[in-house]
Amino acid sequence: MTHTLKKEGNYSYIEVGEGTPIIILHGLMGGLSNFEAVINHFSSKGYKIVVPELPIYTMSLLKTNVKNFAKYVHEFIEFKGFDKVILLGNSLGGHIALYHTKLFQDKVKALVITGSSGLYESAMGGGYTKRSDYEVIKKKAQDVFYNPDVATKDIVDEVYATVNDRNKLIKTLAIAKSAIRHNMAKDLPKMNVPTCIIWGKNDTVTPPNVADEFNTLLPDSDLHWIDKCGHAAMMEHPDEFNKILSKWLTDRAI
Repeated sequence: MTHTLKKEGNYSYIEVGEGTPIIILHGLMGGLSNFEAVINHFSSKGYKIVVPELPIYTMSLLKTNVKNFAKYVHEFIEFKGFDKVILLGNSLGGHIALYHTKLFQDKVKALVITGSSGLYESAMGGGYTKRSDYEVIKKKAQDVFYNPDVATKDIVDEVYATVNDRNKLIKTLAIAKSAIRHNMAKDLPKMNVPTCIIWGKNDTVTPPNVADEFNTLLPDSDLHWIDKCGHAAMMEHPDEFNKILSKWLTDRAI
């Protein structure tokens, strides 16, 4: 990763560029570097890109849930003194962005979700009974993408280390249960915020019908597909992802 992590108060984050703040929220096993192309593109296009490290594995077990992560994001936005922000989230990060919008809609100028949990209960967790088997974990990491080569050795090694850390595994499973509890189906119709949904047509973690359901339930959303693409569109097809989002932000004058 080419960007420096700032540390202020209780927060560690990347901050690049000037303009309307875009807060990027990473997924359960997604590093900040997953958004490198997004950071580089939009920080030069009149946006301030801010990527906080979420306290996924550092909160107490009792507080390890989607709601508390959403409150953490709100506290971070207050800490930074931002008025209205664009929230961009992948996977669990999308769920946190949605839940934050449910609680603090007046702080959200727009939403961008890709491969988001929040509707589909099997989006995260489970399948780690053979976590000590590197090849099994490698296959799980590769299955996240349409092109398995995107799952580099560094990515596989990081996932392997995470699921073999007992404390992190317990919290991963707690988050998976929390994601099921915090299903957003009843909340989405009340969230009248411009929302850009960018989805991989070949996502097997949160399949295409999940994107269709988000688009149906959200009152002000636009759905965009990327072909030959799995669960992390901003990693697998960064140029296309940036092109779709740039056009959407321009068309919506955001």
